[in-house]
Amino acid sequence: MVMVTTQGMTCFFEASSPLSNWHPARFTCRGIEFGNAEQFMMYCKAKLFNDHKTAEKILRATTPREQKALGRQVRNFDERLWSEKCEGYVRTGCLEKFRQNPALAKVLLDTGATELVEASPYDKIWGVGLSANDPRIQDRSQWRGQNRLGKVLMQVRETLVQEIGKHTSELQSPYDLVC
Repeated sequence: MVMVTTQGMTCFFEASSPLSNWHPARFTCRGIEFGNAEQFMMYCKAKLFNDHKTAEKILRATTPREQKALGRQVRNFDERLWSEKCEGYVRTGCLEKFRQNPALAKVLLDTGATELVEASPYDKIWGVGLSANDPRIQDRSQWRGQNRLGKVLMQVRETLVQEIGKHTSELQSPYDLVC
């Protein structure tokens, strides 16, 4: 499944979907090049906790799977602080991913006003904990996850719509980055 749109929802999952943080998409933030939004997220995580060694490993890692595994090894990790900061980092990474990759931005914008849903049966934080073909996905009260990535992507989509309306690509990110 790349993306499935039904009943006002656009469900996505796996690296093949342009909406996925694992989808290949080169972008630069603060002079650092990233190969996907997952790498950006894990790099920010390592930098937030001053684990510069792991941050460098994350930059050298070539697959999202490796990058995520390294992110799980970040030293001095504090769940409360990460929970407070992570959405801002993911929002910034996704915003730059789509700003700097017009073909991907078109895919995001073409989702219109649908609710974006990461249909990951495995992820209960960034996804909904259900697959797109699970009938419970149509009933938000039955979601087993928070859908944080879907919510962030809807915010990014709205920002891009506003930027297009203002005819500018030089808007600054309001998020406090450590990277």
